[in-house]
Amino acid sequence: MTEHLDVLIVGAGLSGIGAAYHLQTLCPDRSYAVPEARAASGGTWDLFRYPGIRSDSDMHTLGYRFQPWREARAIADGPSILRYIRDTAVEHGIDAHIRYHHRVVAAAWESSTARWTVTVERGPDRARVTLTCGFLYLCPGYYDYERGHAPTFPGQERFAGRIIHPQFWPKDLDVGGKRVIVIGSGATAVSLVPELARTAAHVTMLQRSPSYVVARPSGDRIAQALRRVLPAGLAYAATRWKNVLLGGFFYRQMRRYPAAARKRLIGWVRDHLGPDYDVDRHFSPRYDPWDQRLCLVPDADLFTAIRGGRASVVTGTIDRFEAEGVVLASGQTIPADVVVTATGLSLKLLGGIALSVDGAPVEPARHYLYKGMMVSDVPNLALAFGYTNASWTLKADLTSAYVCRLLNTMRARGLRQATPRIADPTAIGDEPFLDFTSGYVERARHLLPKQGARAPWRLHQSYARDLLLLRFGSVDDEMEFTNPEPARTAA
Repeated sequence: MTEHLDVLIVGAGLSGIGAAYHLQTLCPDRSYAVPEARAASGGTWDLFRYPGIRSDSDMHTLGYRFQPWREARAIADGPSILRYIRDTAVEHGIDAHIRYHHRVVAAAWESSTARWTVTVERGPDRARVTLTCGFLYLCPGYYDYERGHAPTFPGQERFAGRIIHPQFWPKDLDVGGKRVIVIGSGATAVSLVPELARTAAHVTMLQRSPSYVVARPSGDRIAQALRRVLPAGLAYAATRWKNVLLGGFFYRQMRRYPAAARKRLIGWVRDHLGPDYDVDRHFSPRYDPWDQRLCLVPDADLFTAIRGGRASVVTGTIDRFEAEGVVLASGQTIPADVVVTATGLSLKLLGGIALSVDGAPVEPARHYLYKGMMVSDVPNLALAFGYTNASWTLKADLTSAYVCRLLNTMRARGLRQATPRIADPTAIGDEPFLDFTSGYVERARHLLPKQGARAPWRLHQSYARDLLLLRFGSVDDEMEFTNPEPARTAA
């Protein structure tokens, strides 16, 4: 007999654990399970094991609203974040609902029963089993866990050393005394370089073009002061709001005055590296601030490694690999024993799950996102997707609370189906829902759902605005509530 649950939460990472907490707190009578494809919880923070992995947001906003972050470092390393996620799951009994080695591969909605039929591959042999649920909440993250973006470079088969992608860092790799090239200029690269430089002979960050890099203390003095005089929960909430408001203010100012923001950001780098360093070449991007996410370096560790001569930055285009290293289009050869391709992620929306509604496949690019979490014309489905200009969890927490609000509204009205419907398709507009120019977004833009020019089909990228909309706004705006039609009997 097929097992039925009220809600299936797909993925036991940061978003999935938060979703489970909200569900069992706000909808305590609903049955649920958390199928997780991997052997352990934690999602991104369990998968990524490369040296130096850390958050690029402060943990007072990346952490859950309901679970105070208690460590001194606000910019935390990967193992600390993983421990925080797992401790949260254990403390609230969520771990008992996680089903490991359960990979959701397909979900089919049937309007006649108001149910999702979910196909799961279980165990190492991937035997297929079926579950049904009334509501499907997808929390699988946004990129492909099984493959990163790894371009092939001419001649790389001739390279005598090792070529490593950070997403699949080998446990046996020791860079002590070795010459290392890290290809890339994003968050992964700027995290790797200072950590590898601790033991390597030298680390070169080889970039085709620069990113904006901002140094910030790993600790939060205001948070530490508040913890000394306030209860932990209150101190955490105050720090969270402080960071939300400051982060939102600086984001808006940078978007409003990009030239001034660019000058300030590059000036800060020059303050760290000195007047003789070629900041214009290596740390002056071609795009405006927040066209791509800023790269955060805690305690200026990247700049410290560069000043100390343990790391360097080279800006140029790769021509080919040779046995001894990498040759640039300029003719310069960079010797290396290890090359790390921090060249980005492969985006994978909806966890790669094949969705269908009444037999018709759901093609995300043909649909619009509703309030940044549901999909037009797809009933009883939500997706956790965080902010691009702030901490992921801020939006994920709001989404989970809204899903619970929606479920409770449906039950109170005696209705089983909630489907976002566009009231006037001619007035909605047509834009990609991610307005970033980052490589992983550009490579997948043709696969992404769209957003409109107005609410509730537009993403605001604003926590304060979304808080009002999702916690206190209407659940009826362009939402169709229905029940399955009763089966017709033959005359």
